[in-house]
Amino acid sequence: MECKIKDISLNYEVIGEGKPILMIHGYSVDHRLMTGCMEKAFLNKKNYKRIYIDLPGMGRSETADWIKNADIMLDIVIEFIEKIIPNENFLIAGQSYGGYLSRGIIKKMQSRVDGLLLICPVIVPDSKKRNVPETVVLVKDNDFMSRLSEQEINDLGDDLVVQTEEIYNRYKEEILLGVKAADHDFLERFKQNGYNFSFDVDKLNRKFEKPVLIILGKQDSCVGYKDAWSILDNFSRATFTVLDRGGHNLHVEQEELFNALVNEWLIRIENA
Repeated sequence: MECKIKDISLNYEVIGEGKPILMIHGYSVDHRLMTGCMEKAFLNKKNYKRIYIDLPGMGRSETADWIKNADIMLDIVIEFIEKIIPNENFLIAGQSYGGYLSRGIIKKMQSRVDGLLLICPVIVPDSKKRNVPETVVLVKDNDFMSRLSEQEINDLGDDLVVQTEEIYNRYKEEILLGVKAADHDFLERFKQNGYNFSFDVDKLNRKFEKPVLIILGKQDSCVGYKDAWSILDNFSRATFTVLDRGGHNLHVEQEELFNALVNEWLIRIENA
């Protein structure tokens, strides 16, 4: 599906009907990360309209020269919300940079958000200032990994704490295909010139009082887990979880536990 915002077209996918939940992926990937991440958690859940967006310059969404910084990116996402689910309250699930944008939505339109899920969220935009653990591989299928080509190994990089055939295949389908589809010239310019907001996204006028789930990886060497503690007081009803054997793609590495936590979050929302 397509949504026109000014002179660009945003690609998005809608699955199910009911309470809207906006799914926002991280930087350089696309909505396939979030469908792979979230749809299994909704197998036994009805009455939810899952809205998966491709951010500008990622997936099948277009970009333009006027999209120069995170403030503009946030404005685009908010205009998308107003067009797709006008006058409706909704939930948000944001992964990595999508978790950064999600908090921007909370700051700008808190009264319409009934629940927030942050998955390995960016807390400190400047990667050099993040408190992150060293890169580590905890589980490795050496026989399978030895069968991968040099290019496949390079594509994998340092992203997976658990390196098995099943995990690699999910990574390839849900993450790597999105990375390859992105407009990397745009992403590089954006990251250099406007990756962070011009305002303090975590300085709220009032606490967010709806159910929140923050899931972090103990071995996440991209955004880490320690910095996220600094935002916890913004959320009066938050579960804060750090998963061992979890990197920046912990939803793949710890699928069963991830799904259980998401379902508990939905139960809290339904009972709110």
